[in-house]
Amino acid sequence: MADFYEILGVARNASSAEVRKAYAMIAREKHPDRFTDPEQRKAAQDYFTEATSAFNTLSNEAQRRDYDVSLSRPKLDTPERVAEDAFNRGRAAMEQKDYHTAVELFRVAADRQPDKAAHHAALAQALSKNPRWVREAAAAWETAIRLAPRTPAWHAELGRLLAGQGLKLRARRAFEAALQLAPDDAEIREELHALDPEPAPASPGGLGGLLRRK
Repeated sequence: MADFYEILGVARNASSAEVRKAYAMIAREKHPDRFTDPEQRKAAQDYFTEATSAFNTLSNEAQRRDYDVSLSRPKLDTPERVAEDAFNRGRAAMEQKDYHTAVELFRVAADRQPDKAAHHAALAQALSKNPRWVREAAAAWETAIRLAPRTPAWHAELGRLLAGQGLKLRARRAFEAALQLAPDDAEIREELHALDPEPAPASPGGLGGLLRRK
């Protein structure tokens, strides 16, 4: 992230008037229109664009406050830190029921740490909130399970997702895997039992009817 204070050449505690004065000087001395050489003009344009972004942020009280907070955060300089930050913000988004934001953040976490099962499970949970994302949610659950196969709750969640889509055979396999790991879980057992079709009533003309007529 660019340091807006350095771009404008002002101190962190500079007043709004000092920020405006610094930007006015840059606009006067570094404006792209002052340069005729194409390369110099392009460099001036890039610099002036950054300076304008810096001015717009630091001259707005709320934006400057948020920017100052962002500067105080630890630098996310490794994939692990980026993943952990995205994962934590994704969980906060889930609590606010902002599932679109949560999905994007969990995607970042899973991408930066692809071997961490919890990131894929969190992504699967967020994706499961939208029927249009069901296929991707199932794939995310399968990835989480592949990385941590002895987590019965994840097998069960995959089973529920598949059952909701009418994929009873795959759902049955998921619930059976969950029960192998948690044989005393009555809820999973009931969900597995619910996948069994009701027995068809005997036809009056069938064997049952013949027996009744005798």
